[in-house]
Amino acid sequence: MSIEINNESGVEVDEAKILRVADFALGVMHVSEEAELNIVLVDEAAMEQLHVQWMDEPGPTDVLSFPMDELRPGTEEEPTPPGLLGDIVLCPQVAESQAETAGHPTINELLLLTAHGVLHLLGFDHAEPEEEREMFGIQRDILLGFAMSERRG
Repeated sequence: MSIEINNESGVEVDEAKILRVADFALGVMHVSEEAELNIVLVDEAAMEQLHVQWMDEPGPTDVLSFPMDELRPGTEEEPTPPGLLGDIVLCPQVAESQAETAGHPTINELLLLTAHGVLHLLGFDHAEPEEEREMFGIQRDILLGFAMSERRG
Protein backbone atom coordinates (compact mmCIF):
# COMPACT_ATOMS: atom_id res chain seq x y z
CA MET A 1 0.00 0.00 0.00
CA SER A 2 1.45 3.34 -0.95
CA ILE A 3 0.21 5.99 1.48
CA GLU A 4 1.87 9.38 1.59
CA ILE A 5 1.21 12.03 4.20
CA ASN A 6 2.10 15.69 3.91
CA ASN A 7 1.55 17.95 6.91
CA GLU A 8 1.20 21.55 5.74
CA SER A 9 -0.97 22.57 8.72
CA GLY A 10 1.71 23.86 11.06
CA VAL A 11 0.24 21.57 13.75
CA GLU A 12 2.24 18.65 15.11
CA VAL A 13 0.27 15.40 14.81
CA ASP A 14 1.05 11.71 15.12
CA GLU A 15 1.48 11.13 11.38
CA ALA A 16 2.54 7.51 11.87
CA LYS A 17 -0.73 6.70 13.64
CA ILE A 18 -2.76 8.40 10.90
CA LEU A 19 -0.89 6.32 8.32
CA ARG A 20 -1.56 3.15 10.33
CA VAL A 21 -5.32 3.78 10.55
CA ALA A 22 -5.48 4.52 6.81
CA ASP A 23 -3.59 1.30 6.06
CA PHE A 24 -5.85 -0.63 8.45
CA ALA A 25 -9.01 0.81 6.84
CA LEU A 26 -7.78 -0.04 3.34
CA GLY A 27 -7.02 -3.58 4.49
CA VAL A 28 -10.49 -4.01 6.00
CA MET A 29 -12.02 -2.78 2.73
CA HIS A 30 -9.82 -5.18 0.69
CA VAL A 31 -8.13 -2.47 -1.33
CA SER A 32 -5.24 -3.63 -3.51
CA GLU A 33 -1.78 -3.55 -1.96
CA GLU A 34 -0.78 -1.57 -5.05
CA ALA A 35 -3.32 1.24 -4.52
CA GLU A 36 -2.08 4.75 -3.78
CA LEU A 37 -3.48 7.21 -1.25
CA ASN A 38 -2.40 10.73 -0.34
CA ILE A 39 -3.24 12.41 2.96
CA VAL A 40 -2.67 16.15 3.32
CA LEU A 41 -3.09 18.14 6.53
CA VAL A 42 -3.80 21.83 5.98
CA ASP A 43 -4.56 24.89 8.09
CA GLU A 44 -8.01 26.45 8.41
CA ALA A 45 -7.45 29.05 5.67
CA ALA A 46 -6.44 26.41 3.10
CA MET A 47 -9.32 24.14 4.15
CA GLU A 48 -11.82 26.97 3.88
CA GLN A 49 -10.58 27.73 0.37
CA LEU A 50 -11.00 24.07 -0.66
CA HIS A 51 -14.41 23.86 1.03
CA VAL A 52 -15.69 26.89 -0.88
CA GLN A 53 -14.11 25.79 -4.17
CA TRP A 54 -15.28 22.17 -4.17
CA MET A 55 -18.38 22.11 -1.96
CA ASP A 56 -19.56 25.71 -2.36
CA GLU A 57 -19.86 25.94 1.42
CA PRO A 58 -18.37 28.66 3.62
CA GLY A 59 -15.84 28.12 6.42
CA PRO A 60 -13.29 25.40 7.01
CA THR A 61 -14.41 21.81 7.37
CA ASP A 62 -12.79 18.82 9.07
CA VAL A 63 -12.16 16.47 6.11
CA LEU A 64 -12.51 16.48 2.34
CA SER A 65 -12.02 13.50 0.05
CA PHE A 66 -11.03 13.70 -3.60
CA PRO A 67 -11.45 10.31 -5.35
CA MET A 68 -9.35 9.65 -8.43
CA ASP A 69 -9.82 6.21 -10.02
CA GLU A 70 -13.22 5.65 -8.34
CA LEU A 71 -12.11 2.41 -6.73
CA ARG A 72 -14.70 0.47 -4.74
CA PRO A 73 -14.31 -1.95 -1.83
CA GLY A 74 -13.09 -5.38 -2.78
CA THR A 75 -13.45 -8.77 -1.17
CA GLU A 76 -10.91 -11.16 0.27
CA GLU A 77 -11.14 -13.24 -2.92
CA GLU A 78 -11.14 -10.23 -5.23
CA PRO A 79 -9.47 -7.08 -3.89
CA THR A 80 -9.90 -3.78 -5.70
CA PRO A 81 -7.65 -3.38 -8.72
CA PRO A 82 -4.47 -1.32 -8.31
CA GLY A 83 -4.98 2.37 -8.83
CA LEU A 84 -4.94 5.85 -7.42
CA LEU A 85 -7.50 5.95 -4.62
CA GLY A 86 -7.25 9.73 -4.23
CA ASP A 87 -6.58 12.41 -1.64
CA ILE A 88 -7.85 12.96 1.88
CA VAL A 89 -7.45 16.50 3.21
CA LEU A 90 -7.62 16.95 6.99
CA CYS A 91 -7.72 20.13 9.07
CA PRO A 92 -6.19 19.50 12.53
CA GLN A 93 -7.51 22.81 13.90
CA VAL A 94 -11.11 21.89 13.10
CA ALA A 95 -10.47 18.35 14.38
CA GLU A 96 -9.13 19.79 17.65
CA SER A 97 -12.29 21.84 18.17
CA GLN A 98 -14.52 18.83 17.43
CA ALA A 99 -12.44 16.62 19.73
CA GLU A 100 -12.92 19.09 22.61
CA THR A 101 -16.69 19.04 22.04
CA ALA A 102 -16.69 15.22 21.86
CA GLY A 103 -14.46 14.91 24.93
CA HIS A 104 -11.66 12.88 23.37
CA PRO A 105 -8.08 13.56 22.21
CA THR A 106 -7.46 15.33 18.89
CA ILE A 107 -5.64 12.29 17.50
CA ASN A 108 -8.80 10.21 17.98
CA GLU A 109 -10.75 12.76 15.93
CA LEU A 110 -8.08 12.69 13.21
CA LEU A 111 -8.23 8.88 13.12
CA LEU A 112 -12.02 9.01 12.78
CA LEU A 113 -11.75 11.60 10.01
CA THR A 114 -9.12 9.52 8.19
CA ALA A 115 -11.34 6.42 8.26
CA HIS A 116 -14.27 8.60 7.15
CA GLY A 117 -12.20 9.98 4.27
CA VAL A 118 -11.13 6.51 3.13
CA LEU A 119 -14.77 5.40 3.01
CA HIS A 120 -15.73 8.45 0.95
CA LEU A 121 -12.91 7.62 -1.49
CA LEU A 122 -14.40 4.14 -1.81
CA GLY A 123 -17.81 5.52 -2.78
CA PHE A 124 -19.61 5.61 0.57
CA ASP A 125 -21.80 8.58 1.42
CA HIS A 126 -24.09 9.66 4.24
CA ALA A 127 -26.63 11.89 2.51
CA GLU A 128 -29.51 9.49 3.18
CA PRO A 129 -30.29 7.87 6.57
CA GLU A 130 -29.69 4.32 5.28
CA GLU A 131 -26.36 5.34 3.69
CA GLU A 132 -25.35 7.08 6.92
CA ARG A 133 -26.13 3.99 9.02
CA GLU A 134 -24.06 1.79 6.68
CA MET A 135 -21.11 4.18 6.39
CA PHE A 136 -20.94 5.09 10.07
CA GLY A 137 -21.30 1.41 11.05
CA ILE A 138 -18.33 0.44 8.86
CA GLN A 139 -16.40 3.46 10.17
CA ARG A 140 -17.08 2.39 13.78
CA ASP A 141 -15.98 -1.19 13.02
CA ILE A 142 -12.75 0.07 11.40
CA LEU A 143 -11.93 2.28 14.39
CA LEU A 144 -12.71 -0.46 16.94
CA GLY A 145 -10.63 -2.98 14.98
CA PHE A 146 -7.80 -0.49 14.68
CA ALA A 147 -7.87 0.26 18.42
CA MET A 148 -7.72 -3.48 19.17
CA SER A 149 -4.82 -3.98 16.75
CA GLU A 150 -2.93 -1.07 18.35
CA ARG A 151 -3.36 -2.61 21.83
CA ARG A 152 -2.01 -5.94 20.60
CA GLY A 153 0.93 -3.99 19.35
